[in-house]
Amino acid sequence: MTLPADLSPLLAPLEDLARRAGTVIMEVYDSADFAVRDKSDASPVTEADEKAEAIILPGLAALTPGVPVVAEESVAAGRIPEIGAGPFWLVDPLDGTKEFIKRNGEFTVNIGLIKDGVPVLGVVLAPARGELWSGTGASAFKEDAQGRRPIACRPLPATGAVVQTSRSHRNPEAMDTWLKQFPGATLGFAGSSLKFCLVAEGTADLYPRFGPTCEWDIAAASAVLLAAGGSVTTFDGTPMAYGKAPKFLNPDFIARGKA
Repeated sequence: MTLPADLSPLLAPLEDLARRAGTVIMEVYDSADFAVRDKSDASPVTEADEKAEAIILPGLAALTPGVPVVAEESVAAGRIPEIGAGPFWLVDPLDGTKEFIKRNGEFTVNIGLIKDGVPVLGVVLAPARGELWSGTGASAFKEDAQGRRPIACRPLPATGAVVQTSRSHRNPEAMDTWLKQFPGATLGFAGSSLKFCLVAEGTADLYPRFGPTCEWDIAAASAVLLAAGGSVTTFDGTPMAYGKAPKFLNPDFIARGKA
């Protein structure tokens, strides 16, 4: 399939697909109990991860026939499609499984489209919080109980930057050293890809990541951030690249608002 230059018509059906996945996730989340097991890399997985992916994959196949989908649970099972040089999807059906298990609500559905190594379309749904972020081109949006509205990153303040960090994957020593360049910075804590979304909506300024992530962890939220005027680079300033098969592992990075 040849994708159109204007991807905005894909936003609404992609948001609906994320909501459908969110519905099955919340059915598991709200149940009295659910099973948790470890994958081969020792990371946890639940039936919610698998049920959500089982909705997203056929939905994307119908929306963009022939565009490969690299999805976390499929990759864990050894099903890695050939992505070639064309566009492909990156899917994390339940980002923040540890937060899901803790029942703190800070988990998301992530669906991102990659074209020429760049995230060009993304939807992030936080079903327990009733919040959705999406973006493509130069347009990004947030939808919650107050309705739907455009969002944009804010310029980095001279002092008092708000820096997001992970609840479950922290490197305090590296963070403390890095923060010294930002006078008066304060730390905020959030799970999953919510950290990107807070930068995209202008309630945070920076999210440095020290430690491994996979492309499906960040693609959708990176697309939202880019559409909101932000950036995602390695620590030497190189834009994050996608399509690093077969493991799809990312280097350390910084998600930023406006320069």
